[in-house]
Amino acid sequence: MLQEQIRNIAIIAHVDHGKTTLVDQMLKATHAFRENQQVQERVLDSNDQERERGITILAKNISIEYQGIKINVIDTPGHADFGGEVERVLKMADGALLLVDAAEGPMPQTRFVLSHAIAAHLAIMVVINKIDRDGANPEKALNDCLDLMMDLGATDEELEFAMEHVVYASAVNGFARLDPNDGNMDMYPLLDMIIDDMPAPEVDENAPLAMQCVTVDHSDYVGRIGIGRIYSGTIHAGDKILVVKNDGSREMSQVKQLFTFDYLGRKECSEAQAGDIAAVVGVDHTDIGDVYTDPENPVELDPIEIDPPTMSVVFEASPSPLVGRDGDIVGGRQLKERLMTERENNVTMRIEELPDKTGVEVAGRGILHLSVLMEQMRREGFEFQVGRPRVLFKKDENGNKMEPVEQAVVECPDEYSGKVVEVFGTSGGIMTSMDTSGIVTHLEFKIPTRGIMGLKNRIMNVTHGEGVFYHTFLEYGPYAGEIGNRQNGAMISMTTEKAVAYALGTLQERGQLFVEPGTECYEGMIVGERSKAGDMVVNIARTKNLGNQRSSTSDISVQLVPPRTFSLEEALEYIADDELVEITPKNIRLRKRLLNATDRKKAAVRAGQVNK
Repeated sequence: MLQEQIRNIAIIAHVDHGKTTLVDQMLKATHAFRENQQVQERVLDSNDQERERGITILAKNISIEYQGIKINVIDTPGHADFGGEVERVLKMADGALLLVDAAEGPMPQTRFVLSHAIAAHLAIMVVINKIDRDGANPEKALNDCLDLMMDLGATDEELEFAMEHVVYASAVNGFARLDPNDGNMDMYPLLDMIIDDMPAPEVDENAPLAMQCVTVDHSDYVGRIGIGRIYSGTIHAGDKILVVKNDGSREMSQVKQLFTFDYLGRKECSEAQAGDIAAVVGVDHTDIGDVYTDPENPVELDPIEIDPPTMSVVFEASPSPLVGRDGDIVGGRQLKERLMTERENNVTMRIEELPDKTGVEVAGRGILHLSVLMEQMRREGFEFQVGRPRVLFKKDENGNKMEPVEQAVVECPDEYSGKVVEVFGTSGGIMTSMDTSGIVTHLEFKIPTRGIMGLKNRIMNVTHGEGVFYHTFLEYGPYAGEIGNRQNGAMISMTTEKAVAYALGTLQERGQLFVEPGTECYEGMIVGERSKAGDMVVNIARTKNLGNQRSSTSDISVQLVPPRTFSLEEALEYIADDELVEITPKNIRLRKRLLNATDRKKAAVRAGQVNK
């Protein structure tokens, strides 16, 4: 039977195409807030980093009520680094809103999230957003969406459903229309289409209980909370349930508390019925994929596979000469405890202490996935250092080495396309598609994840900042051989002092600086990049020797070029194998692993890189 009083829909889109803003407007249209209530924009992005980066990192569940029907809305991340979240939460939905920018059309991450939605056989409704922005072409955006669905293997029925269910919207201005020019200024056409045409969950209320945990939340008071959809039966607070793990093992548990979603919050309830999405408290150490079922008549459900991590980085306590200046938490023990807590709460990462106890290895889905954790920890007052991210290889059934491969897309002015192809060629990339419009060239590549690191900056340089660069995980492919690393050497400070303008003025002729006058530096810290290969030890505190003659006016002031600054992701992509990123609440510094120049020389001799 159909549970007509419920609709479960996911919202899928490329980064920054307006998912979270659309949800805001749906909440307002269904009177989720009091008329005089002050509501911040993008109310679902509750995490500070989500607000600052303008992306959704964690999947969110909310519900709205419209014409007596409960609509469970799942807001999913659009970035491929959080693809594990996307794949899982779609299991809770019966339909999806595919949100596409009317000017940009489908983008790489659109392909990524849409492929998961088609694989889950969801009914897909197309929402062409931002129809009022400059350069909007709703018709082309819709046709491109349908072409993409066809490319991804959508059935005729799925394509037909998408063609017949199209809404044109401006989430920022709060309207949805069945025709771009019909003048409607509210969200009701979208809501009407959801309740009229989106499939209701098919359930059997009288069958034994079957609920699968898809997302794990954590509370300091009650521990892990399992969130998932109830496929059959009814679950009650206080019920004894059988928990079937992904590996087939079984254990008994009791539902201590039960919640359903109510607008932006959760509402405690005594029972939840088939078709609804619920949160269960009481299952110790619950994991993604756990099936909660009736002990007398257990129901089997397909296990959930979590995308494996593709990249890892080692967290270490910082032995920097400046340690403790910015942060409160600097010890190795506290660092380990914090990461082990993360392991309990974050099932998308693999976190293990190194055998020699020197650090903790954290594996995730990409640089962004890893940097979000680092950023969170520096905001909590931690000081630590991390090495260069390394790609996780695996072997196929024949023992051949395999590595993660990305799909990369670059859009740039035509005159720079040759340079872009050249940059990808030196990083192991293979061009798979090229489309020239006469003004902008659209290029697609397959490239090993190893080659992606540091690539964005090179693309920005050769396109003079006019290129747009996206990439998303594609598959594991054959090992592509050695890929060239950073060509230019580093400028390394020889002393622990503050940088002086005079010294920097002479150094900037030799390359690009990363520090400005007054910056505290230490021996072994990377203060710039040479314009040539090979590292160079420099004196950042050198001052002008003063004689008894008056200096010329040209010597009075030094004209310094502004230094290059790094975001956390850029720093991780920039460093070489023998370098580290030092992360504090206030600073991101680059340094050599061995601070002393003599020690570095000895290590290079031992490694056979230089002669004695």
